[in-house]
Amino acid sequence: MKISVSLLGALASVVAGHGLVTDFWINGKHQQGFLLDYYYAKKNGGAVPAIAAWYAENLDIGFVAPSEYGTAAINCHKNASPGALTATVPAGGEVAFYWEAANKQPWPHAQGPILSYLAACDGDCSRADPTKLAWVKIAAAGIDYDTQTWASEDLIANNNTWTTKVPTGIAPGNYVFRHEIIALHAAGSANGAQNYPQCFNIQITGSGTAKPSGTLGTALYTADHPGILFNPYQTIMSYDMPGPSMFTG
Repeated sequence: MKISVSLLGALASVVAGHGLVTDFWINGKHQQGFLLDYYYAKKNGGAVPAIAAWYAENLDIGFVAPSEYGTAAINCHKNASPGALTATVPAGGEVAFYWEAANKQPWPHAQGPILSYLAACDGDCSRADPTKLAWVKIAAAGIDYDTQTWASEDLIANNNTWTTKVPTGIAPGNYVFRHEIIALHAAGSANGAQNYPQCFNIQITGSGTAKPSGTLGTALYTADHPGILFNPYQTIMSYDMPGPSMFTG
């Protein structure tokens, strides 16, 4: 199927604000993330590679707004569906996520926290229903009060990459990992925060025994939470991290 130049231009303008994890690494081994090329290939009947990263339509302005916290989109982004494959990480291992903005540009938003979650799958994660996944927060970073440096700024300084350590005590099994940036540059106004969740099928191996209970995606955040409706343009002495309490096992 041929796509006209005018349509390509329109599509380019539509995706101008998206954010994606285009690559990730497990203990240094590269894994393919989701690319917008795959979205266009799927829509036009082309081949899409089998990967562990979830498909999502990170189009228009590319984020999930607080007004959408009650919808399925907050789980793994808009119209998300599971990846066909499952990557593997040992408990205690590291997963590094590389973020890109529109047109392969560096991540642009320096104000905001970075969070990572996991949710146990009932069987093969390639058949997971995002609305039924119960998320366990395993990592969260906000702002360094001494330097006034946000986690997102640290990500930018580290080649747009953020590394999450898998808790050593987590029981082995199939999990969906949910990695997220919450951009706060416009969060001083209602509905101004921007959530960028991305999901991946990852099997955890090891001898851990912990099976913590989680939180459904639609219950993770509220639009009026003080870490969501928040003015970042001030000297910050306290920041209330959004989401449930963190598992520390």
